[in-house]
Amino acid sequence: MVASPEEQLTYLKKGLSELIREEDLRERISLRAREGRPLRVKAGFDPTAPDLHLGHTVLLRKMKHFQDLGHQVIFLIGAATAMIGDPSGRNITRPPLTMEEIEANTDTYKQQVFKILDPEKTEVRFNSEWLAKLPFLDVIRLCSKYTVARLLERDDFAKRYAAGTPISVHELLYPLAQAYDSVMLHADVEMGGTDQKFNLLVGRELQKDYGQPQQIVATVPILEGLDGEKKMSKSLNNYVGINEAPEVMFAKIMRISDSLMWRYYELLTDTTMVEIDAMQERIARQVLNPMEAKMALARTIVADFHSAADAGRAADEFNRVVRQKEAPTEIDSVPLPDGVRAGNGINLDKLVARVGLAESVSDARRKRESGAIEVNGQRVKELVIPDAPELLIQVGRKWMRVSGSPNR
Repeated sequence: MVASPEEQLTYLKKGLSELIREEDLRERISLRAREGRPLRVKAGFDPTAPDLHLGHTVLLRKMKHFQDLGHQVIFLIGAATAMIGDPSGRNITRPPLTMEEIEANTDTYKQQVFKILDPEKTEVRFNSEWLAKLPFLDVIRLCSKYTVARLLERDDFAKRYAAGTPISVHELLYPLAQAYDSVMLHADVEMGGTDQKFNLLVGRELQKDYGQPQQIVATVPILEGLDGEKKMSKSLNNYVGINEAPEVMFAKIMRISDSLMWRYYELLTDTTMVEIDAMQERIARQVLNPMEAKMALARTIVADFHSAADAGRAADEFNRVVRQKEAPTEIDSVPLPDGVRAGNGINLDKLVARVGLAESVSDARRKRESGAIEVNGQRVKELVIPDAPELLIQVGRKWMRVSGSPNR
């Protein structure tokens, strides 16, 4: 993409939370164009978990935008900093990872990130290249460039210090280690989530100490999960994994609220703000149904991580199962569990709980009494149901085929 500095700036600002400083980025783009070399754009990822979700891709997509403009993207794997444990946004010390865990997670990271980034245009580096070789005396010199008082200005450190929660010395080194990465890579731009702002600013200060031009800091928002409230996280079960099956991804995206849909359009797609505004205006005039706009969003996201054909099949499955109330094409099948018979019939509460469609027997009872359970296409509120060679059970959007009979 050939674009003027002003056009590049407009393109890159979409979806950013903060740019420090905008005028510096404009000047740096112009300077690098005159010099005939691209910006060096760095983003670091500590391989702390094997799987990425859509929340991680907000940053990856913005890195791809720099690639689209011809700039050099550096995907930095924090093999060394992962052994420290990034304290950003945490109120407790995070246990450091072992080298075996880091290596295993790194392999899956590289496979996943190239669903977005162009591998031919991505420089993959490991900060262990320099941090693991840094002599202890050089670590001391590095520490001399920043004060404890400045480090304690970090919001999470300040809160932990005020609360009397322990802060380990190695955690205080994390921002300096990340900043040293910028020095070693001669970064023009460093990107990260809003919770990384302090660390990115330390990088600016350290580059200045080393006589380098200070990097531009570009932060991206933290993506809300499917609940629309908390940060997307696997631990909160409000996430969409980029390696999940197309049908699963599609159905999860269709669960978000209409208001959150626009946030996902902005942060997870290349749809322009002009196009987003036009869609919102069409919905306000009742020319466009919000459901159709959301389905278009789900198609786009699924196609990005799988294919257009997969997205089409996922949309068809959603229409059939959710909108037309038909059974999915693929349903798990399990044998009838022991201990669920009641005379000549079957105790539905026990059955639903045993096959995992409810958290407990009491949870199954509440679902049954509220009319949330269907058996072979019929809503059932009775506790005991007739025995049958096969039972197709639906609880909400969960399905299970129960077949066969255990010995009495």
